[in-house]
Amino acid sequence: RKISMKEEKKESSEDYSTKKAVFFSFAGFTDVSLFQFFTFLIFTFYYAVIGLHIFYITLAFIIWSVWNAFNDPFLGSISDRTTSKWGRRTPWIVIGLLPLLIVNILLWTPPIGADQFTIFIYFLTIIIVWEFFYTMYELNQISLFPEMFRDLDERAKANNILQLFQIIALMVAFILPSLFIPKYDDPQYYREYMQAAIVITVICSITGLIFIKFGIKERIEFSKDPEEAPSFLVSIKYTLGNKAFRHFIIANFAFWFVFAMVPTIVPLYGSMVLGINDSFILSLLLAITFISALIFVSLWKAIVRKFGVKKSFIAGLVTVILTSLPFMFISNQLGGFITFFLFGIGLAGALILRHITIAAIIDDDELRNGVRREGGFYGINGFFTKLTNVAVFICIAIVFYGTEMTVFNPGNISEANILGLRVLMFVFPAIFLSIGIISMINFPITKEKYDELTENTRRLHLEKKKKLKN
Repeated sequence: RKISMKEEKKESSEDYSTKKAVFFSFAGFTDVSLFQFFTFLIFTFYYAVIGLHIFYITLAFIIWSVWNAFNDPFLGSISDRTTSKWGRRTPWIVIGLLPLLIVNILLWTPPIGADQFTIFIYFLTIIIVWEFFYTMYELNQISLFPEMFRDLDERAKANNILQLFQIIALMVAFILPSLFIPKYDDPQYYREYMQAAIVITVICSITGLIFIKFGIKERIEFSKDPEEAPSFLVSIKYTLGNKAFRHFIIANFAFWFVFAMVPTIVPLYGSMVLGINDSFILSLLLAITFISALIFVSLWKAIVRKFGVKKSFIAGLVTVILTSLPFMFISNQLGGFITFFLFGIGLAGALILRHITIAAIIDDDELRNGVRREGGFYGINGFFTKLTNVAVFICIAIVFYGTEMTVFNPGNISEANILGLRVLMFVFPAIFLSIGIISMINFPITKEKYDELTENTRRLHLEKKKKLKN
């Protein structure tokens, strides 16, 4: 039986609500708060506060990424094939959240006074455990996004609310620690890091529970998909065989490289290049970026609706290159605030585009193979996203070895050190972003193709739903 246009419109009107998007967005708040707190301060903490050699830090992140080569795709494949009375994603979200919150505190409790190798083993172990439970929670909650919001308009509206929550989370992750830690690169404030971690963990436990209680909705029409989901290896083959996805992960890798590098280096860049020694001011630099992003989210939403994801993604990559160029020249606090505000324009585009783009790829895959595999796609995407950390820390190691910064020494800052930090903030990001632009030029899903995918998947879902009800 064919699905009428009237039934499609009725289904669509019942699908979306602001309340539904708000409760779902608590998941993004929890995710971003935990992840960005980790990204922002884990390097500075172990390098400047604990005194771990750059070699050990780089080695730990390389091993961590090898672990992620199995962790993210494996958990994604398991999620796609999970059958339970609570659905595919809910059990893993619930199981992953509590241990993640506990380990989020243990990240900041290495053995003080131990030798370098012992601290290295602790650091490596704790980031692997943290990553395992973070992926279990993050991958499954974000896999719900294309399932719960099913066309470009719904996804754009829901994404607008989601990004608002995530930007607030970013400001929490960047500003709240400064209320406890007066100077991020001062070893005497070791215990203050743990205090900040405890407060962020308590906040995230509340928002995570709100999401679990009110924000999860798994659709009945996908309840039989786990029975037809491919095996782990076949899922990887299908996912990497998707042309659109291959181009997306290259461009998304570029975005994530930049947004991993910048917060990682800001504590040292702000202190050594801009001469800012107050942690609250350093946090405000990043906060102004996300305030700017909040202002420009609506602009990018309109750009996506008018030009589609392909052209908008390219525009976003170009914008980030242009707005990060001043990092090579600024040398004071005022220049910092102006540059970070401009940098937020590109960030807004990245925040809007990544979910909307991968959702279209998942729709296309479902029409080709008959099964929705959000877990498989987000798992592989997660693997490549985590690889950005390897690229980031290899770049940092190259610069730090080349400028004799392998061990933190704030009393001896050279011009080479300053130039090295500038290169990390602009030159390496610009290289990766340029590669991303080239990749997205060949991205096959145009605006017209996106609209066609949306219409066809909506019809397919209605047919599945009717069959299950009958």
